[in-house]
Amino acid sequence: MVAQLMPLLPPPTNADYRGSRISIAVLGLAVATTIIPACIHIFLPDGGSNLIAGMGLDLGSEHGRRIVGLFAWAGTTQLVWGAMLALILLRHRALIPMALSLLTVERMLHAWHMWGPKGGSHHPPEAYATLAIIPIFALSALLSLQTDKRIK
Repeated sequence: MVAQLMPLLPPPTNADYRGSRISIAVLGLAVATTIIPACIHIFLPDGGSNLIAGMGLDLGSEHGRRIVGLFAWAGTTQLVWGAMLALILLRHRALIPMALSLLTVERMLHAWHMWGPKGGSHHPPEAYATLAIIPIFALSALLSLQTDKRIK
């Protein structure tokens, strides 16, 4: 089975990565903080809407069930994105600069939607975490481009 899947994956590129080890660790953190919330959104009965985000949804209403369904949909997308990040971390570290750059853009767009005109007045915990993680992802993306051996 594994041998049949190998044509899906190009040869590993970890040996080609010359950036900072800090960037590797930050990508590892991104993998965890992508896959764990994905599983929460997919597997918790309320998708985390009440339990974590404190939205106070009526889960017995059609509206509440629809929003929980959207949480599960978002979680499914997060899970696939997290799996791709894990693959980069484990096999294709040469793609770390691209992954961290995309994570930075993704988090900036999330912040815009959470705090901008569509965000409303309620801010779940992730809204604050997103603001904190943007500069960390951006700096890590820059460090991943460094080739100076002293930063390792």
